[in-house]
Amino acid sequence: MIGLISYLVFFATVASILSIAVLGLNLQWGNTGLFNGGVAAFFGAGAYGTLILGGTPQAGHLGGFGLPYPLALLGGMAAAGALAWLVGRLTLRLRHDYLAIATFGVAVTFENVMRNAEWLSGGARGLRGFERPLQDLFASPLAYNAAFLLCVVVLLAATYAFLQRLVASPFGRLLRAIREDEDAAQSLGKSPTRVRLVSFVTGSVIMGLAGGLYGTFYAFVSPQDVLPILTFQIWAMLIVGGAGNNRGAILGAFLIWGAWTASGWALSRYAPIEAQIYAGSIQYVLIGSVIVGMLLWRPQGLFPERLVVSQRGRAPLPAAAE
Repeated sequence: MIGLISYLVFFATVASILSIAVLGLNLQWGNTGLFNGGVAAFFGAGAYGTLILGGTPQAGHLGGFGLPYPLALLGGMAAAGALAWLVGRLTLRLRHDYLAIATFGVAVTFENVMRNAEWLSGGARGLRGFERPLQDLFASPLAYNAAFLLCVVVLLAATYAFLQRLVASPFGRLLRAIREDEDAAQSLGKSPTRVRLVSFVTGSVIMGLAGGLYGTFYAFVSPQDVLPILTFQIWAMLIVGGAGNNRGAILGAFLIWGAWTASGWALSRYAPIEAQIYAGSIQYVLIGSVIVGMLLWRPQGLFPERLVVSQRGRAPLPAAAE
């Protein structure tokens, strides 16, 4: 029984962390129409930044600053935001397809830098030596993980509430206006490039928060955690849940993470031994099939975006028209 509870806590924690990252992508793609193919880079920047700033001294690579955890987490978010600002300044004037290619290249570059720059990231061995905050206050690992899950859920709820207010505000309506017709928004005196940059950086900071929580939960991060498959997983979560709908984004994260873990368990238990070495590749095929299938069957996702037409300032219809 304890083992089942421990696994459910683990599952819910990782799914909630990934939900935060999906919410960041939903701001970029679902609300602004920015195709970010480099999700793994901004997620990884948050994870590496948090562990470098908050970790204990380690020989052979940068880090060991030992900052208090909240400052380390904010530093990881700032690292993701700084990377997004630099990438955004260089790429956001590109068309959607070129933007996707450019940001995917950023993710591949980030993973290669983290794998080879041992002085910065520990190379392929990754970053260790991070002491999970307040761990000594809990009698068992399960109690600590349950408390950490509660903190993650609180941050997920805060992120959701922030984005709900944002998309309902005039700035949120501006984001959707630029997504639907950039020329019309520009003709009204708006600056699409500046607004897209704000959305891109904000969404990436949220992804950095998810990365920092992920690195904290495992107390370890390596290049294997920021492979391109992470980008496709998060995209699959958004596509299944429904782009433009924050509730759908969270539901999609739990559904896809559940399918990913269930498929891994089924392959390890029922697949022939000689086929189990291909389990990772089979899971990649699964993710690709889910994305293609949803785009063909229900491209709007399980929970489509709900647009509300404001009646404020609208002239009343003539009686005959009513």
